[in-house]
Amino acid sequence: MASSAAAVVTEVPEIPSFTVTFIVRRFDPENDAEPFWQDFDVEMYPTDRVLDGLHKIKWEQDGTLSFRRSCAHGICGSDAMRINGRNRLACKTLIKDLDISQPVYVEAIKGLPLEKDLIVDMEPFFESYRQVQPFLIASSKPDKERLQSPEERARFDDTTKCILCAACTSSCPVFWTDGQYFGPAAIVNAHRFIFDSRDEGAQVRLDILNDKEGVWRCRTTFNCTEACPRGIEVTKAISEVKQAVLRGRS
Repeated sequence: MASSAAAVVTEVPEIPSFTVTFIVRRFDPENDAEPFWQDFDVEMYPTDRVLDGLHKIKWEQDGTLSFRRSCAHGICGSDAMRINGRNRLACKTLIKDLDISQPVYVEAIKGLPLEKDLIVDMEPFFESYRQVQPFLIASSKPDKERLQSPEERARFDDTTKCILCAACTSSCPVFWTDGQYFGPAAIVNAHRFIFDSRDEGAQVRLDILNDKEGVWRCRTTFNCTEACPRGIEVTKAISEVKQAVLRGRS
């Protein structure tokens, strides 16, 4: 005699949702004389990110909202912006980590020319990056690979993590007031090659950074370290470059 087991139906609990108010600093150069704040109410889930909220605003409420994003997983560095007054990546900032009893303020990063809404002109940032020659300089061509010990690699491992999001540079008060300052990100990327045992251009970069707009403009406020989404010890790296300028690479 065939027996049939009663199907067990398990109810999946409903994921709670809530309304989050986003207050976004808007600016359209074709229509606005000055930036202004605009608020949006968005239905969100605890696992959503600020980037998801911006997507919902753009796709469901106002298609003119402009911002950069690409991979959406904290690798490309495209969506750096000020969220509640702090530089963060929108794709790595979870709604559940914010105080949603208050509005979430979103604006473009500071210190770079504002183009539209949350988009800034990154060219001054990348110009500083290019000036420090962020590439391997070597006169010899190896037959195989350039060998390096684990200890030699560890010397600069931290600064290889930079994704050029500009969160550190645009959090620096010196950069806000002096656009000629190289900025933390450029110095971090110089550090990555200055302390690379395979590189022969350390002194060239140290000479470039030993300038009134170079490492000596750093005031050690640690804003850059706090802002870095990759956890790089930015202020420490700048300090090590200062020491290298004075005493040479070691």
